[in-house]
Amino acid sequence: MFRIALTLAVVAAAAIAVSPARASAQDKPTAARAAAKPASTSPVNINTASAADFEALPGIGATMAARIVEYRQKNGPFKKIEDLMNIRGLGEKNFLKLKPQLTLGATKTDHDRQD
Repeated sequence: MFRIALTLAVVAAAAIAVSPARASAQDKPTAARAAAKPASTSPVNINTASAADFEALPGIGATMAARIVEYRQKNGPFKKIEDLMNIRGLGEKNFLKLKPQLTLGATKTDHDRQD
């Protein structure tokens, strides 16, 4: 009986000691992700932005950024911001979160450049 009680006490003490370490370890990646993706203050032009520009937006990872750029290259410049919802994986909910940080401008063409 004494062995069982002693074993339970040791296991409980070990579980208590591990729990705070596990909680702080789980918090660190979240904090690192938040620090890695600061909120963008200037709007991103969806017709000229690079994949890296899209990745700077919250909720957009490397895969989604690549899909946006690929869609734009395949279908031409976006005519309206809502066209982003045509991209697989970017639904209305995520679009509504991003919309205030997006802008739609003319695409850069050869005649727009200053030589």
